[in-house]
Amino acid sequence: MGRRSDHSRDELTELMIAAGTGLMAETGFAGFSAREVAKRVGYTIGTVHNVFGNVDGLVTAINTRSFADWAETLADSLRAAETGGDGDRIAALVHGYFAFARAHPRRWAAIYDHRPACETLSPAQEEMRGRLMRIVAAEVARALDRPIDAALGTLARSLVATVHGHCVFAVTGSWAAMGEHDPEAAALARVRESLAAARAAH
Repeated sequence: MGRRSDHSRDELTELMIAAGTGLMAETGFAGFSAREVAKRVGYTIGTVHNVFGNVDGLVTAINTRSFADWAETLADSLRAAETGGDGDRIAALVHGYFAFARAHPRRWAAIYDHRPACETLSPAQEEMRGRLMRIVAAEVARALDRPIDAALGTLARSLVATVHGHCVFAVTGSWAAMGEHDPEAAALARVRESLAAARAAH
């Protein structure tokens, strides 16, 4: 029997996101089950639907939490570069990108395996998901000594795509299969080349 009156709606939301995040880390998106999330928190699947609207809403909330944790990993890496490292913020940015994917490969992959309907994302979720790109854009602007405008935003997204491609190959093992063994260093080199080209062209 579901414990329908044990928690408030906000408490249920947090319980289910936490349990769902744990399950996603274990199974990935392909093996994810909303019924298992409900079971883990002691409620019925009907309660999941009542709180999140549908399974898509639950997965969207879980992946939004992953985005938030990923962005915080980048922020932590940048702070470490300034307080105890060499101050190389671009290297710290690339390292933080890889660090989350390596530490949480199934959660990271689920972000891209699931495509939420536009109406599923609330303004708060869009804000949380956008923090990662805002961090990247701010660091690119800082490195180039330029304001954040449309052109810089496009460059920042291209750099993310470059690093992401290297990261996918690293996490899946494809990079090693091609005989390469340091995808993070390769990604950083490509980012530095792109930034140097952007400086020369501006």
